[in-house]
Formats: sequence, C-alpha cells, structure tokens
Amino acid sequence: GCFECCIKCLGGIPYASLIATILLYAGVALFCGCGHEALSGTVNILQTYFEMTRAAGDVIDVFTMIDIFKYVIYGVAAAFFVYGILLMVEGFFTTGAIKDLYGDFKITTCGRCVSAWFIMLTYIFMLAWLGVTAFTSLPVYMYFNLWTICRNATVVDGANLCLDLRQYGIVTIGEEKKVCTSSESFIKMCDSNELNMTFHLFIVALAGAGAAVIAMVHYLMVLSANWAYVKDACRMQKYEDIKSKEEQELHDIHSTRSKERLNAYT
Repeated sequence: GCFECCIKCLGGIPYASLIATILLYAGVALFCGCGHEALSGTVNILQTYFEMTRAAGDVIDVFTMIDIFKYVIYGVAAAFFVYGILLMVEGFFTTGAIKDLYGDFKITTCGRCVSAWFIMLTYIFMLAWLGVTAFTSLPVYMYFNLWTICRNATVVDGANLCLDLRQYGIVTIGEEKKVCTSSESFIKMCDSNELNMTFHLFIVALAGAGAAVIAMVHYLMVLSANWAYVKDACRMQKYEDIKSKEEQELHDIHSTRSKERLNAYT
C-alpha cells in the first residue's frame, strides 16, 4: 500500500513544470545575485579609478541609476519567486485534472481561463527577459573593451590607449572622465582583482538572464500542452456526461414501458 501510494504521488508531479521552475530559479538567482555584486563593484571602480563622485541633491547620475537597478533586482527576485510557485501550483492542478478526469475533481471554465492567462503572462515575461538579456550584454561589452585595453597595454610597449566614459553615455559631454594606459590609476585598475571579478560577475548575470529566457520558453511549451490537454479532456468529459444522460434516459424509458406492460397484463 505504501509503495503504491508513493508511485501515485510521484505520478502526479508535473516534472516538466518542475524542471522549468528549477531553471527559472537558478537563472533569476544568478542574474540577481551576480548582477547586484557587479553593480557594487562598478561603483567602487568608478569612484576609485575614475575619480567620480555622487552628485549633490536630486540630480540623476550614474550612481543613482545603479541604485535604481539594485532595487529593480530586488523586485525581480521577489516577483519571480512567487511566479514560479504559481506556475508549479498550476502544473499540479492541471496534472490532477487530467489524471482524475472522471473523479471528484472537475475541469471548469475558470480553470481553462487561468491556464490561458498564464500563457499570455508567461509570453510577456519571456519578452521582458529578452530585453533584460540584451540590456545586460551592454556592461559585458563595456568591461570586455576595458579588459582588452588592459591586455593590449601589457602586450604592446609604449601604447597610449585611453578609455573615455563619454563614449558609453555614463557621463555628460562636458565632463572628461577617462583613464589612459600611461596613468598610474589605469595600471592599478588592471592589476586589481576587482576589475576581473566584476567583469566575470556580469558574464554570469548575462548567463542567468539567458537561463531565465529558456525557462520562460519551457514554461510556454508546458502551459500550451497543458491547456490543449485540458481542453481535450473537457470535451471528453462533456461527451461522457451526455452519453451517461442518454443511457439514463433510455433506461428510464425501458423501465416505464416494462411497468406499463406489466399493468396491462394484470
């Protein structure tokens, strides 16, 4: 009895939704954790080697934008933690609806509407994560350029290479914030582990965003398949209900005629 119960419980687990949820949580954790630490490392690099300071007052500068991105990361982590749980619950109920079609659990129109709503919402989130992935590739590109300049400076003797933050829109045109290979701050920045660590953290954050996109695509396939199964199961359920009703009517007609014949005979 215990073995059969365990097999029944394992058979009711939506493994496709479970895999997608694990992939989503892993991607969101990598993106949020590594992205947060990479932004903190960026602040230290800008303040230490580019000699940038926070603007006084309510002026929106690069440090304010970084703080906003950190709060967005907090919201993304909390929102998709809840959304992953909701999708898992939907997977459990859909699996139960399919397996217990003729039991006590009945498929309702509300359940089909909820599945369709999750499909639309997941599609929107997939597009949003595509945008996040594209946006995360920008700091990876910037740090790759900086890492390339550091590497070329050690290979080519006497090369005077510079990195100007105005090229990336981090500072305004009127401000000149750049470091060159001939400066001492540039040499210290290239020799520090902070630059290398921040660069790799952004790469891992980009990989996490890509994993979240794959999880959203996986969820779309799972939700679409579940919705199709539920729709077919609902049609089968209506057919069985109509068939059972007709059989009951035929049985009632046959019983009524038998009674009439018996009465006529007596």
